[in-house]
Formats: sequence, C-alpha cells, structure tokens
Amino acid sequence: MIKLNYRDAKPIYEQIRDGIRRLVLLGAILPGEAVIPVRELSSKLAINPATIHRAYQELETEGYLYAESDGTIRVADARCEDGRKEELMEELDSVVEELCALAVPRDELLGHVTSRLGVQVKGDEG
Repeated sequence: MIKLNYRDAKPIYEQIRDGIRRLVLLGAILPGEAVIPVRELSSKLAINPATIHRAYQELETEGYLYAESDGTIRVADARCEDGRKEELMEELDSVVEELCALAVPRDELLGHVTSRLGVQVKGDEG
C-alpha cells in the first residue's frame, strides 16, 4: 500500500510515484497487471485526481507503466529497462561524488551500500 506523509517536504505526487515504483520493483504489482484507476485511487487517498495522474504520467515516462488504448494503465516490465538503469546509475554517481566531497569515509560508504544490497537484491547468488 502507498503511505503518504503530509508533513514531508516531498510533493504528494512524488510520494505516490515512489510508492508505486517500489510496489512494482518488489513484485507486489506484476508486469501486465492493471494499476488502480486514477479516480479510484484519488478517492481512496482523498486527493485530487490530477495528482494521481501526474504520478502515473511520470511512471509511464520512466517505463514503469503504460496506457492501453481503452485507458487502462498497466505495469510494464520495468526491470528490463536499460534506460532507467542508466539513469539511476548516473544518479548514484552524483550521490557518491557528493558524499566523497562531504568526506564520508570509504568504508562507511561501502558498508552502507553492501548492507542495502543484502536487503534489496532478490535471487542474486553473488
């Protein structure tokens, strides 16, 4: 489920986008499966449908969702999107550069990344 934090500085549409992206990547919503329609989700979350629409548009641009001709929005197989992978790697490069500029010790940075991999990578034997 998507959790919204109204006290967070991050806009609501970004929280929705990030929540749906997380559900897709964790396999909670499978490729080809329809996502909740904009109006239904806006009713459940008690927010403006335009906010949901914006989140869905961004996810479509990122390759996580696609719209069918009848208006149904479905999950794409985003795990295979090389463009998104490259975009995220560039973001990672920027974050690492900034952390290095802040003098974060290499061991601390590597330890953090290693611990995240242990938690989030599924089916990786190496």
